Amino acid sequence: MEKINDKRYLPEGKHVMMGNIAMSEGALAAGLEFFGGYPITPSTEVIEHLARRMPEVGGVCMQMEDELASINSVMGASLVGAKAMTATSGPGFSLMVETISMAACLEIPFVFCDVQRNGPGTGFVTQPHHNDLGLMRFAGNGEFGVIALAPMNCQELFDLTITAFNFAEIYRCPVFLVSDAYLGHLHEPLFIPSKEEIIEKVIPRELPNDFTHKFTYYDNKTNSYIIPKPPIMGTDYVPLMFLHQAHNSSGLSSQREALPFTKMLTDKLKTNIDKISLTEEYKLDDAEIIIISYGLPVRTSYRAVDIARKEGIKVGIFRLITLWPFPDEKVKKIVKNAKAVIVPELNYTGVMAEQVERVTKLEIPIIKIPKICDFHHPDDILKVIREVAK
Repeated sequence: MEKINDKRYLPEGKHVMMGNIAMSEGALAAGLEFFGGYPITPSTEVIEHLARRMPEVGGVCMQMEDELASINSVMGASLVGAKAMTATSGPGFSLMVETISMAACLEIPFVFCDVQRNGPGTGFVTQPHHNDLGLMRFAGNGEFGVIALAPMNCQELFDLTITAFNFAEIYRCPVFLVSDAYLGHLHEPLFIPSKEEIIEKVIPRELPNDFTHKFTYYDNKTNSYIIPKPPIMGTDYVPLMFLHQAHNSSGLSSQREALPFTKMLTDKLKTNIDKISLTEEYKLDDAEIIIISYGLPVRTSYRAVDIARKEGIKVGIFRLITLWPFPDEKVKKIVKNAKAVIVPELNYTGVMAEQVERVTKLEIPIIKIPKICDFHHPDDILKVIREVAK
């Protein structure tokens, strides 16, 4: 349970920070007490910064011997009541999925910052490539839900990290921050709220009043999933058993629990998607062409839309902040009367474009604009807008 320490909070006002540092400071503001990690470009600044800052706030930053040890240390810290996280990039992420699956099974809350770089393999280590989105969604064996949030600037790397920790506390599932090599190394101004404002936003880790259930269960009276606060080892609030297999709300395992348990791990997020799904709309009121995007490509999309609007083209932006769970119903509603959808992404496959195709059932054109190891120039997007508008 996090300690309140004035050094945890930066002075209120405007600061200029690198993206990786902004995320780290957001984690500290959210109550981070334990960071377990292993240096890997382009996320290394995170562990370097937290190695200095964590002792100042009474927390612990541990460089482990490898990525597997890193993610396991995060799980252990969370189980004893600490808000915990790690940060890595694609190759390190690949080594952590076994433990992420176990953590999802045991509903252990944690935050995971993925500063994505080019792949597959080692790739170009300082170049952005949003190629881990599928791995985030299916991060390990078994079926379970995750949350993934995509900031587009340094301000949001700070703000959404606080949101990520809050979601981890509420929904007890893996929560990913979708960063990349450019965003992590970008230097930008951001505004740090006052200590009082931050404390008001943050959901602390604390013991519950009701010790009846330790894991999520379905309440027949309210027809909804009840997600208790996380168990804390070393207190009276621990389950009878901590088995990483299907179990009931007390931790007792049975094959009969397999289907309802798996359903719970997915549906506890689906049934709360209105609270989890964060999106933004820009000039959509009369839009016939819709850009659906997230992260860095959104920034240049705004410029492209403004130019196209001056040319009389009715185009707008539907921005995804929450990527997983994907907001099916919102997308269906937004594209209902669209002439076409354009999806600029920092990958070739078009991971989010495929989700849009699934939701729309290909009833309208879905046009992908792929980029790898580079960023979209407004002209890249504007060219496609003009072609579609002909």
